[in-house]
Amino acid sequence: MEGNPTIFPYELTEHSKKRLSEREIPLEWIERVLFSPQRTEPDPIDPTAVWAFAAIPEAGDRVLKVVYNFTTNPCRVITFHFERRLRGKL
Repeated sequence: MEGNPTIFPYELTEHSKKRLSEREIPLEWIERVLFSPQRTEPDPIDPTAVWAFAAIPEAGDRVLKVVYNFTTNPCRVITFHFERRLRGKL
């Protein structure tokens, strides 16, 4: 299991694990968004999911979006990607 249990436990779905290597996004950045988001929004379709956003300075302040299911134990990271529409807005 991934995660920092002092904050909350989480795990990556198989989809997220695959995207981690494909997109070359460090796990540390995903954790940063999970544990200290600058903004959150409910998923408009899935009531069990949350969108979390944070600017990543090491990536030129691009905004990383992490989608996770908060109703599972541990919390499950569904997917993540850089969100172009929010660049420079957080």
